[in-house]
Amino acid sequence: MSEWVKSERQAERERMRRSRSRRTASIATASTVVFVVMVVWIVTSSPGWPRVRETFFDFGQFREALPDVLSGFLLNIKIFLIAEPLILIVGLLVALARGIRTPAFFPIRALATLYTDIFRGVPTILVIYLVGFGLPALNLQGIPTDLATLGIIALTLSYGAYVAEVFRSGIESIHPSQVAAARSLGLSHVRTMLFVVLPQATRRVVPPLLNDFVSLQKDTALVATIGPLEALRQAQIHAASTFNFTPYLAAALLFILLTIPMARFTDHLAARTRRRRGA
Repeated sequence: MSEWVKSERQAERERMRRSRSRRTASIATASTVVFVVMVVWIVTSSPGWPRVRETFFDFGQFREALPDVLSGFLLNIKIFLIAEPLILIVGLLVALARGIRTPAFFPIRALATLYTDIFRGVPTILVIYLVGFGLPALNLQGIPTDLATLGIIALTLSYGAYVAEVFRSGIESIHPSQVAAARSLGLSHVRTMLFVVLPQATRRVVPPLLNDFVSLQKDTALVATIGPLEALRQAQIHAASTFNFTPYLAAALLFILLTIPMARFTDHLAARTRRRRGA
């Protein structure tokens, strides 16, 4: 059996495609370099650049503040890792509650709807204030007083409402025929949701969920408003003692180093989902 050989026309098309790709990459690289050089030149040639460099880009201040900011950033990561699973649980339960159609459970559905409306409407920083200062003021037994714990509760309440809507949109995207087929096979409503609807819905909502968690990682800095010594709070302490804002740059870089890989992973999952759907 003879070996398959590409035709001249196909080989020519592939050469043209590779040439076009190289030309596109070269143009993109050149335009990026020109753009970056122009931005750097405009910024560094501005009249106030020496003052900005001294205030925001002081390497000595950066090196001095980095250990404390890094230790505070570990608290940000801890808050994120604890809040994330709690948010997933709350969001899923609220989404399921909003999908209940039995008249007897109307109060539960109404309460879930009210929860999502309120906590999606109130800014996260206000929720942190209300929980961080309001709950301890009640003086009730069992109410936590640890500021980081209160911050986790506030973030869970706020983001749980957003994640609930993400889960609900995923559940409602499943075609009704899937549910009808499962019920015709004798599965109960609970088993249909557990074994048919939720696995498909979860796969569909992974990219938007990861986007929410990228935002969550950044919003852990808002917990600084009630006092925990996380990255932003440590940067504030250094900035207040030196009248230099470089510690804020250190905190920003730490958040960027964590959020950019998460964002690229989200893009990867979204692209893979599009490829599976043939888009």
